[in-house]
Amino acid sequence: MPELIAPTARLHAAWREAHDEWGPGFHEDGFGLGPADEVDSPDGFSAWVALLADESGPKAVESGRGCTYRWIVEGDRVHGGIALRHGLNDYVLQFGHIGYGIRPSSRRRGLATWALGRILDEARTLGLDQVLIICEVDNLASVRTIEHQGGVLEGIRHTEHGPVRRYWINI
Repeated sequence: MPELIAPTARLHAAWREAHDEWGPGFHEDGFGLGPADEVDSPDGFSAWVALLADESGPKAVESGRGCTYRWIVEGDRVHGGIALRHGLNDYVLQFGHIGYGIRPSSRRRGLATWALGRILDEARTLGLDQVLIICEVDNLASVRTIEHQGGVLEGIRHTEHGPVRRYWINI
């Protein structure tokens, strides 16, 4: 049975395996991984996990600018990640409240739909009334996932990364 857990340095090897499966590039939404983050060494990975914890901490939550990161795991296997961005600021309006990614070998099992449902529960706990979720126009798996959880299409916008669908989910 899958579960959502806070990022942990204990799963460094399992996380690296998931990361390596994606291959090079910046496409693992939900992990909070930035281009400058060093995650290969145990020390670098631990430092990165600590940064994610700080963004999810009480001060970040109170400011409305935090982000709750969760990993989708089963046992010691990392299937993907999901992030819930707090508040409504320019970044959220551009990229959405929620971003997620499932490693290629774990797709088509309903994990994204399941994880999105669980993170919506966390959004409710934070007091959010609705959340914005954005996906690439041709990402039909994400379209199905978002619509399954009640997403209503606001429209399609052209961004510097190409056209995206914008969905709102009332909580």
